[in-house]
Amino acid sequence: MIFTLIICTYKRAKSIVDLLDSVGKQTLYPTEILVIDGSPDNETNEILAKRNFKGIKYFQVSEKDRGLTKQRNYGISKVREDAEVISFLDDDTILDPNYFEELVKTFQGDENITGVGGVAINENGWIENKENKFYNPKRFYHFEGYVYKEGLRNVLRNYLGLQSNLGPGKMPLFSHGRTCGFPLNGKTYEVDLLIGMSFAFRKKVFESIQFSKYFEGYGLYEDADFSIRAQKFGKNVINTKVQLHHFHAPGGRPNLYQYGKMVVRNGWYVWRVKNPQPEIIHRIKWHSITLLLLLLRFSNTFTSSNSKQGFTESMGRFVGWLSLLMKKPKFE
Repeated sequence: MIFTLIICTYKRAKSIVDLLDSVGKQTLYPTEILVIDGSPDNETNEILAKRNFKGIKYFQVSEKDRGLTKQRNYGISKVREDAEVISFLDDDTILDPNYFEELVKTFQGDENITGVGGVAINENGWIENKENKFYNPKRFYHFEGYVYKEGLRNVLRNYLGLQSNLGPGKMPLFSHGRTCGFPLNGKTYEVDLLIGMSFAFRKKVFESIQFSKYFEGYGLYEDADFSIRAQKFGKNVINTKVQLHHFHAPGGRPNLYQYGKMVVRNGWYVWRVKNPQPEIIHRIKWHSITLLLLLLRFSNTFTSSNSKQGFTESMGRFVGWLSLLMKKPKFE
């Protein structure tokens, strides 16, 4: 299968070298690798020039094409004509050696699959459900012989009747789905949402749609928006054999106030892409969960050592929520 890897990066020279080192150890190597660099300096260009990475095409974009959404769409425009699959990775990930082999097998195994996502194994919190041990269903999520310890936000949602009634990766009609991922059991699961750190789509999808201009800039939740729209062309799945590590490098991220606003406004946008005309109960649940998460983040002002961060982000969330009452996001 002819497939292209696109890596969008911004001021993370060391991270992208670590990622490309792991790509070099793959049992199946990409047909081509496009590095789309939005950095205003030459550090990434210079460090890549010193390394002999196979099949790389490097593009340093100007300010008008800077930002994750713009860089992804720019990369798509540079993909070779005969590519069958386009794969995206965050620049702060490191792949297990058989990542691409398992990715390609997933596409080859089912023509109805148009999107495939991987699993960050260093963030996976699932454990096997031990016999004769009680796991409180309000505090643990049970799934196919495994359990996942819920965080405080989900524990509260369980007690308040605000939890999703769908499995991981599925978006309920009031949005705010489960974010626990899947246990590392080697299975493949159909989902609504794929995560931008590690997803791939058949090229034919990009012949009809691209990443939404609404998310130009930092692009929070642009992956969810694209995943939902891509379902018009086939199934999205997560294959738990497609494994990597995700390290969340701090560079290139927005300030927490802006991040808080995006969590709410972009979250609202994606919800309405999935459910354009929600019923009253779905509206009530969306706003209730949004305000609950806002209050929990605000509580970090008093309970966390990083009190300023909790306060700043919660203020951004509050302003983002208020802004929805006055001016809702416009759809393309």
